Amino acid sequence: MSTFAKRERLLLADLLETAGPDAPTLCEGWRTRDLAAHVVVRERRPDAAGGAMIKPLASRLHRVREEYGAKPYEELLQLIRTGPPRFSPFQLKQVDEAANTVEFYVHTEDIRRAQDDWSPRELDPVFQDALWSRLERVARLMGRGIPTGLVLRRPNGQTTVAHRGTPVVTATGEPSELLLFAYGRQGAAKVELEGEENAIAKLRETKQLGI
Repeated sequence: MSTFAKRERLLLADLLETAGPDAPTLCEGWRTRDLAAHVVVRERRPDAAGGAMIKPLASRLHRVREEYGAKPYEELLQLIRTGPPRFSPFQLKQVDEAANTVEFYVHTEDIRRAQDDWSPRELDPVFQDALWSRLERVARLMGRGIPTGLVLRRPNGQTTVAHRGTPVVTATGEPSELLLFAYGRQGAAKVELEGEENAIAKLRETKQLGI
C-alpha cells in the first residue's frame, strides 16, 4: 500500500520536473534546483545533512549541497524519485512516514505557492488528520523562539499550543495550512489569526517560526 510519504515524494518530483530548475520557491534564496539538491543531500548524505541543526557542520552542508546542485537537474530528480540508498534508515516505512511526509508536503507547497496562479490543494480528511498528528508533535519545537503565545486550532475545535506566552495569538485553519504556518510560511498559509493587533503583526513578520 502506498504511504503518504511516497505519494508526496512523487508529487514533489513531478512538480520539480514541471517547474524546471530555475523556478522560484518560498525558501528564501532557493530556486527549484537548490530545493532539489537539499532533498537529495538530506537523504543521501547524513554526514552533511546534520548541518541543518548543528552549527559546526553548517559549512560542510553548504558545500555538499552546492556540489549536488551542480549535477544535471534530471539526475537530481531521479535520485528523489528512487529514494534513499538501500541501507538508509529512510528505507524503513515507519521512518519514511515520520520523517518525510511533512518534509515533502511542505516543499511541494514551497514550489506551488511561489507561483502567481497557485490554488490550494484539496486534501482528503485522512491526510489532514495525519498532518495534524505530526503538527501536534512538533508544534512547540517550531514555535520555541517566537515573540508571542501561539495556539493552533482546527475548524473542528482541536487545538495544540506552539508557544506559551502573552499576548496570545490563535491561528485557525486546516492542519495542512497550520503546518505551513508553523514551518515559517506565514505569508502563504491560509489561516485566520485572532489576538491583539500588534501581536499578530509580530507573528506575521517573525523569522523564528520553524526550524
